[in-house]
Amino acid sequence: MISFDCAELVRAVNGKLLWGKAEQVFSGVTTDSRRVAEGNLFIPLAGERFDGHDYIEQCFSSGAAVCLTERTIPQKDNAAAVLVDDTARALRDLAAWHRKKHAIPVVGITGSVGKTSTKDMIACVLSKKYDVLKTQGNFNNEIGLPLTILNLNDRHEAAVIEMGMSGFGEISRLTAIAQPQIAVITNIGVSHIEKLGSRQGILKAKLEIFEGLKPGGLAVLNGDDPLLKGLEESLEYKTVYYGMNSGLDYVAEGYESLGEAGTSFSIRLGEKLFKVFLPVPGIHNVYNALAAIAVGIEMNIPMDTIVEGIGAFSPGNMRQNIIAFKGIKIINDAYNASPQSMQAAINVLEELCSKTRGIAVLGDMLEMGDMSEELHYEVGSFIKDKKIDYLITIGNASQNIMQAAADSGKKAITLRHFNTNGEALEYILSIIRQGDYVLIKGSRGMKMEQITEGIMNSGVMIP
Repeated sequence: MISFDCAELVRAVNGKLLWGKAEQVFSGVTTDSRRVAEGNLFIPLAGERFDGHDYIEQCFSSGAAVCLTERTIPQKDNAAAVLVDDTARALRDLAAWHRKKHAIPVVGITGSVGKTSTKDMIACVLSKKYDVLKTQGNFNNEIGLPLTILNLNDRHEAAVIEMGMSGFGEISRLTAIAQPQIAVITNIGVSHIEKLGSRQGILKAKLEIFEGLKPGGLAVLNGDDPLLKGLEESLEYKTVYYGMNSGLDYVAEGYESLGEAGTSFSIRLGEKLFKVFLPVPGIHNVYNALAAIAVGIEMNIPMDTIVEGIGAFSPGNMRQNIIAFKGIKIINDAYNASPQSMQAAINVLEELCSKTRGIAVLGDMLEMGDMSEELHYEVGSFIKDKKIDYLITIGNASQNIMQAAADSGKKAITLRHFNTNGEALEYILSIIRQGDYVLIKGSRGMKMEQITEGIMNSGVMIP
């Protein structure tokens, strides 16, 4: 937990001691007034609906020792306030200042799909050798990443930091804080294309990660992604590529689905062939494991240890979690959605339901901009050749998924579209049977987890 005095804080954020003593010490940092603990530094941030400055008084009453502020505030006994021009920028400056005090290897990860799983696999691998700090949950933005970095302490020997974005400049600001030695880019898809205009725009935004890469740093890239492979001759850093195509630095061979048990593949390093087991279904997860292998090898971790680390991986909440409930299996993948992740999830459903019924419940993919209709239609076209018994779509844009499946003329899939989660849930409860696999996926704004919760809380008998 970060701990120092106001004099050092003033230097770190280029602020001014408004009142209180320069020797006032704080311990721990929060931007959430509800989570202030005794002795904390509170950093008030202005959002769309709330301004943290309105809660400064409450935070001092809850035990905050120091607050940053953009405005004059009443003085409190045994506390201090530091005046800054912009509290959000001060949070970033404080984190960057703190990062420079820790001379440890940092792995930065970005990409359109698979960031979180790749981050967790890399952390599993590095944890076999190092005490690792990693991004928790969705703390991959301009608030979450600085707070993660501020958790660095003297026991940490490495960090694995995820960087998300929705527009230009965000990763630039994040990588300036994290200052990675290794930069991993998982792929260039179409997430956030509404703001970035094209896949070339998305590539440009993702490449901002290199702005913070340390001299002599390493780039670890998905070599099966044509946009990333096209960078081969242009990057000034050492670059290694991973994927399933021959000729790359780290290549998966003989990948195989083992159903719910997981996925296996082999990788040849020098003259030796290693077998790797992933305890999660889905061939797409092989890419995440390959990135973890590349990072591990480049950080001099023995391959046997890397294999052990990958075997300890488990997916995050609402990321292809398989839930057994009253004789059915729910594939809860409701955290987010893009065309790539939709297709990957549908493949997993098909792998698992080969001997029973598969039900795909899909919500809108948001932030697709002018390409929304086309991209949803592509997902529906992908589904038409899959062994799936029911396709249930929810929302507005997802009607195009349904339309593509209908246009295929395939009669084996029962098609239903609903406007709301509640309407879809009522229908799902009327059709599910023992042995069914139910995939639930959509963008975060669609709150598709309501379907999972509705099934499990319904009390309906499943025949």
